[in-house]
Amino acid sequence: MAESDKFNELSSILTTEERKGLLKKLTIQSNISREPLYEQKVEVLQSTTETQYQKLPWYQRIWLLFLSFFKGKPPMEVFKDIIINKIGQEIETKYPGYFDYKQNLLLPLFHKELTELKESVRLFKEAFEVSIQHNIGAFHAFLGSLEMPDVHKRLIEETLPGDISAKHPEMNSAALKQIAFGIMEDAFAAINEDHRNAMYHNIHSLFCLKELAFFLFDRVLYAFSANSAVAGMSCSASVVREQLASLNNILFSIRNPPSIELLGSLLVFVLQEKAGGEDFDIEEESKDLLAKAEDSLVTIREFNKIIPLTLILRFANQNVALIPVELLGGDDWFNVYRDYWKQYIEGLFDEFERTRRQRKLFELFRSFLKNAPLQNLEHVQSETKPTGVPIRRSYVFSFLLTFHTVVFLQDINKILRPILIEGEFSKREYRMLFTESYNDLMKLDEDIKKFDNDISPSGDIGKRYALAQADMSLTSRRRKVQSIVELANDSANVIISKAQNALDNMLIVLRGIAKKDNDGKNEMLTNISKFIGKSPSAMITSAVSNTASLPPAFTPKAIAFFNGINEVIRNLQEAIQILDNIDTLGL
Repeated sequence: MAESDKFNELSSILTTEERKGLLKKLTIQSNISREPLYEQKVEVLQSTTETQYQKLPWYQRIWLLFLSFFKGKPPMEVFKDIIINKIGQEIETKYPGYFDYKQNLLLPLFHKELTELKESVRLFKEAFEVSIQHNIGAFHAFLGSLEMPDVHKRLIEETLPGDISAKHPEMNSAALKQIAFGIMEDAFAAINEDHRNAMYHNIHSLFCLKELAFFLFDRVLYAFSANSAVAGMSCSASVVREQLASLNNILFSIRNPPSIELLGSLLVFVLQEKAGGEDFDIEEESKDLLAKAEDSLVTIREFNKIIPLTLILRFANQNVALIPVELLGGDDWFNVYRDYWKQYIEGLFDEFERTRRQRKLFELFRSFLKNAPLQNLEHVQSETKPTGVPIRRSYVFSFLLTFHTVVFLQDINKILRPILIEGEFSKREYRMLFTESYNDLMKLDEDIKKFDNDISPSGDIGKRYALAQADMSLTSRRRKVQSIVELANDSANVIISKAQNALDNMLIVLRGIAKKDNDGKNEMLTNISKFIGKSPSAMITSAVSNTASLPPAFTPKAIAFFNGINEVIRNLQEAIQILDNIDTLGL
């Protein structure tokens, strides 16, 4: 499972103890203020203008009635205009330079602050784009390892299939998996209210940060245009009031700074893209990213302090009771967390079963390949060659190369070569099928080695792969590398398909040679006597598969020939079955 793989990568970067140590260091190094990000002291007028009007003293209502005659408006509208104008005056008095209430105009300083806010959240946007939104379950698990270390420890250490199997050797994989799920549920039962609250607040903060990171700043900024009257960029507040209301709701919802646990998880998910590189120092990298995160939070806090967004929206919407609305998000954290661990354990047991089947396959390998070591491609990515090109079916190549050297050339070719040279086939298509299959099998090692050269640093694919890896843009690098890896895999699949077809077609021909048709003649070879010697046609029995049942008159040459053909058939069948097993196991 992709998310399990991602979490395993992160776990390999930092053990549980290393995470605790890093978190402690980040806490000490952090200069992040716990001062609220959103703390504007805005008068909350939650009642409507109608309600406020009804509460006015009688003499004020008489005065408003008097004004209404001159203004040509109902007293209620006059009262509303007075309240709205007071809001506009308050904005200009307390927050000068950002909004012209007489013209309902957002001013250049507003444009400047909004641009800076957009730039400040770039770090969080990159974190989501690069990793988090593609691995949200793994992120929950990593965050959980910081907030609930004891729960995490049980989930990691007590659900290992090998350990459970050692305690219950009589059980099959399905039963062992149910025991692991029971352990998982017991671990979840230990999640207390403090854990739940901490995880909820973290995931809610994460959700709000994501909303801010992906807010359509440009849609607002593009609405501004040059205005010589204000010496800069300006925009009518009415044009962008819906977008600003969304932004206000987001900023209001991020009232408190993210926890150090959340920030630490964010940083690790960003840094795991760099992990494994030369001179990678996670502490130094974390310290640098933490400083950037601090700057982002300072900018958000300052924007909230100097931009009276709620007041501007009250004025633009002519609604004195307008207040920001809390965003909902984070309530489902436990479902995401639980689903992740369920899939994680499923993945562990799938891998456990796969490994058991792999062992059986390796035992078959050793026998079939005469205990010869597998011949690996030199330039394919592996544990010993991390800089190579990752090829999905590289194990198939290793088997085919070893099969070609140990089985085909040493055993099979001794039987096939005489037929290639002296065999006279009953039909032209049989001859073509045999010849093409034979040539493809003979050239198998040449095709594979040519492919290995193509993906080497000096080969065409290898050069392009190295260039893609050197791309400075992470998004572009990912796209290019994936494209080249797919090209390499396509080339590999062509060679493997060619080999599989050759094995299948050769098997068809040899099965035809090993039997006769209804007229007592061989289905494939017209000169079968060339290979078995002079013997009565009756002695050429159909489906010669057991020489013990052959008539005593059957010549030793015929026995040797059919034994050889049937041995080749068995070898081809076994090779085909092994290739199918390798593909099934995804090796």
